[in-house]
Amino acid sequence: MTITAGVDEVGRGPLAGPVVAAAVILPEDHTIEGLRDSKKLSKLKREFLFPLIHEQAIEVGVGEVDVKTIDKINIREATFKAMQIALNDLSTVPEKALIDGHRLNNTVIPNEGIIGGDDKVDSIKAASIIAKVTRDRIMKEYAIIFPEYDFENNSGYGTKKHIDALKHYRATPIHRRSFKPVKELMPTFKWLESNGRIGWIGKKLAALYIKNKGLDVIKLDFINESSGHIDIIAKKGNQFIFIDVSTSYLDNNSISEKRENDLKSAIDVYCKENSLGSNFRIDTISVILRSNKPKILHNKGLRIY
Repeated sequence: MTITAGVDEVGRGPLAGPVVAAAVILPEDHTIEGLRDSKKLSKLKREFLFPLIHEQAIEVGVGEVDVKTIDKINIREATFKAMQIALNDLSTVPEKALIDGHRLNNTVIPNEGIIGGDDKVDSIKAASIIAKVTRDRIMKEYAIIFPEYDFENNSGYGTKKHIDALKHYRATPIHRRSFKPVKELMPTFKWLESNGRIGWIGKKLAALYIKNKGLDVIKLDFINESSGHIDIIAKKGNQFIFIDVSTSYLDNNSISEKRENDLKSAIDVYCKENSLGSNFRIDTISVILRSNKPKILHNKGLRIY
């Protein structure tokens, strides 16, 4: 048997989020029924097939290319790069790869492009499903940080609700600024100030920062009218992390006594509502806005309880 990997990508057209590719090596005698191009399957069906593919596949590899790279090298090249990463993610090196669309030039693995392959070849169909479900889950995580854009439903595609949010809130760091209309709706310091969005964007930047550091973002802006509020609730393993965020143009990683008391009260309410014990910590993050790149100061383990 020739070890052959099917490769497909998802995410060429969205205005936000990464492009994701998958490479799947299926055994010839697999028993997975219902494989199709992921675009022609319901979300429920894709989620049903996702673990079955992982269970029966000989190997599954995933490749992700972020928005900065997409903007730098263009979406076409980013797509090829994601496919190459997916192939390199396989522990077993395939003897051949079947690519949905056009062949890859920058890989040592012999490969063949198949137009419409995600409707013809089972391994490519499986790769399409893995890539789609993986990317949808990534966008659902981003939706916690950016609920205004409806990413959990549109996966970054330019729906009316998404476009309306872009016009109202402007683009975020996970939007592709090389795409229209994103590049026409980039926020400026002046726009953020005049629209009262300085603290708002600071929380988003802080949440992205900790997400990229491996923390799971659970919620932004937990508010209890009788106690106070928590800017960010995150989790690492079994430990909850409550984070207070300040945003300014100057280095400042302190917390006022009043804010400290409000934060402690809100944490008490959240812990009671969610039956949490004492396995948590309190952090502060200071976001210093700059014209080129924001500076993030993260103070871990501030204990005020």
